[in-house]
Amino acid sequence: MAGIELFALILFFVSFFAGLLGSLIGLGGGILVVPVLTLVFGLDIHLAIGASIVSIIATSSGAAAAYVRDHLTNVRAAILLELATSTGAVLGALLAPFLPSRALYFLFAGFLLLSLGPMARRLGEEVPSQVRPDWFARRLHLGGAYPDRALGRVVTYEVTRVPVGFAMMFIAGLASALLGLGAGALKVLAMDWGMRMPMKVSTATSNFMIGVTAAAGAGVYFWRGDVVPIIATPVMLGVLAGTLVGAQLLLRLTNRRVRQLFIPILLIIAVQMLLRGIGVW
Repeated sequence: MAGIELFALILFFVSFFAGLLGSLIGLGGGILVVPVLTLVFGLDIHLAIGASIVSIIATSSGAAAAYVRDHLTNVRAAILLELATSTGAVLGALLAPFLPSRALYFLFAGFLLLSLGPMARRLGEEVPSQVRPDWFARRLHLGGAYPDRALGRVVTYEVTRVPVGFAMMFIAGLASALLGLGAGALKVLAMDWGMRMPMKVSTATSNFMIGVTAAAGAGVYFWRGDVVPIIATPVMLGVLAGTLVGAQLLLRLTNRRVRQLFIPILLIIAVQMLLRGIGVW
């Protein structure tokens, strides 16, 4: 029993830090949980993904509730963009048997690497300036405001290039189904770079959205028996605790600092995709 308890305790603390980071940058704890469970603990990939999906639901439930309460989440934009993500996921599920995964990993990695340049150029940007809402944003009232504790004021913002963000969300859903990813990186990029939303709003809205995608697939993993309680429970509790702490930290961070955290993680994900495409991951 001591060995099992130690294993669960280690999983809890690892998941805590994964949830903390995931809630800060909007990617969910699964981006770290799966590699740790498979590479460090030597668990089967299916069990790791099953625990990861449960952790993503915990991330979304914990962080999203806090972000909605603190008016960081753009709920209108999230509901609109979830239509594109869900449609892409359905199409990806239909195309998955016919497309080579190795080529898809290279395409996904290339897209992320190309997006690093525009993000790096705006590394010092705190709040997007001179953003003019397009026709869709005006009609759907997608602009918003949030109280920024780091700046000590209420920040108002506008949303633009909604079709670009919608298309990127469709690709995110496609990648999620084809590659078995949460595609949180693409969701944050769609809002931050595509629609010019503040970085903190983008990460908060991404946390709100990823739970919907994860909940849709969780039932399948439960049915297959890939969600093992001794693994999934400490992972879920650790990620949930980490997301609650991360939600409080995000309120005190500047948009610049969140982007500085996001860019290295984006580079790591891109390298991981390249390694998977080569076949060494």
